[in-house]
Amino acid sequence: MIRFAAILSLLPLLAISAAASAQTAAEKHHSECARDVARYCRAKMNDGDMVVLACLKEHRAKLSKKCARTLVEHGQ
Repeated sequence: MIRFAAILSLLPLLAISAAASAQTAAEKHHSECARDVARYCRAKMNDGDMVVLACLKEHRAKLSKKCARTLVEHGQ
């Protein structure tokens, strides 16, 4: 029989694993648009994520397929 204390000891490991997965997904999305950001939105890179996102949307017709797909998948 699994003891309650043993289950509680696993919770921090699960939380760390979930955070690592989320970070990996965020890094993946960033890498899919990194070239497009550098190409079309370089001047706005230090203005914050929302400004860069708006810039990418302004250049939607010129974006790479991967970046355009990422925006659509995230409701942008």
